[in-house]
Amino acid sequence: MTQKRSELVQGTLDLLILKVVALEPLHGYGIAQRIQAVSKDVLLVQQGSLYPALHRLERKGFLKPEWRESGNGPMAKVYSVTPEGRKQLKEEVEHWQRYAGAVALVLEA
Repeated sequence: MTQKRSELVQGTLDLLILKVVALEPLHGYGIAQRIQAVSKDVLLVQQGSLYPALHRLERKGFLKPEWRESGNGPMAKVYSVTPEGRKQLKEEVEHWQRYAGAVALVLEA
């Protein structure tokens, strides 16, 4: 059986970005790769969705960018989670768990 890649459910990208970056500061490509790896290649984040989401989270004060040496070329914009971002992550995780639990209840009925 081949595993299908899934489109992200509306509103989950910000949650996934915050979660991944809360584990360690990463650049955009690294964030996309980490989401794909942790989801066992089910979730694929397109650049056209990723970078607008990163800029949106930065504008809201949830992510802090910093230019760092990439080790193999030009400087890379590395994102870390701010204290406000950690609070937002906690709230979004709680919301997602309630939502997923409700969906599971309906599916089990």
